[in-house]
Amino acid sequence: MEGSCPLIKNILILDSEGKRIAVKYYSDDWPTQASQLAFEKSIFTKTQRTNAKGEAEIIMFDNVISVFKFISDLHFYVTGSQDENELILVTVLQSLCDAIAVLLRNTVEKRSVLENLDLVLLTLDEVVDGGVILESEANVIANRVTMRGADNDIPLSEQTFTQAFASAKEQLARSLLK
Repeated sequence: MEGSCPLIKNILILDSEGKRIAVKYYSDDWPTQASQLAFEKSIFTKTQRTNAKGEAEIIMFDNVISVFKFISDLHFYVTGSQDENELILVTVLQSLCDAIAVLLRNTVEKRSVLENLDLVLLTLDEVVDGGVILESEANVIANRVTMRGADNDIPLSEQTFTQAFASAKEQLARSLLK
């Protein structure tokens, strides 16, 4: 193991046909897009017939451990090295699924994920950064993604584009009303 800190190799969200919805790779095990797509296809083919609707399933595949769960027409995968703790991977998977469910008001399906892809990608970024697990509490992740509970005076460099635009629009409206 590289260190005592658990590392995630990738997070995949695929549709019911194995096509990409949202993916993040954190290791160099799949350096090209072609190798990434090949991995996604092979893991989808290997797991598509399993019953992972309620609880997460664990599979040792291609010298990695992958935990996966199916929600509606989406397949969620979290992958770690073969000596990674499966319980940690399951915790990451569950927190990711729960945070997305909170953000999408429990309508976790392909259409709603695509319509809110910005929130889903921010969720991926809030759960794992560079392979390091940042957060595993779904409500905290959802609050960070929506910036609820944060101060209104967020530095411009830390704001998302939408937040910066809304802030500028609000300041312009205030200056025009004076």
